[in-house]
Amino acid sequence: MSDSGTWDFWDLGPSMIARKFIIKGRVQGVGFRFFVQRSAAKHQVKGYVRNLENGDVECYAEGAEKSVELFKHDLTAGPTYSRVEEIEEVVLEPGGLYPSFRIER
Repeated sequence: MSDSGTWDFWDLGPSMIARKFIIKGRVQGVGFRFFVQRSAAKHQVKGYVRNLENGDVECYAEGAEKSVELFKHDLTAGPTYSRVEEIEEVVLEPGGLYPSFRIER
């Protein structure tokens, strides 16, 4: 609400964004997907994470801009035994297709 007591257009809440991340490095067999799921819950991000056949991990994240940025920061660190070498980021339009965050097989 503005100082004048009326609702401003920008008061509709945080802007929602969507990103797809491809995480490369030692990211399979180290609990990476479970780490990502916990991080998504912590930052209130929706979407999925899954292993790819080439050894990478794919992650789709949708949420408030700040939440997705904090989530991405966690992805760069990874869990204890992982080694993240590179993260590719693709900007997407949020679609609201995911009611929560899940691990896909």
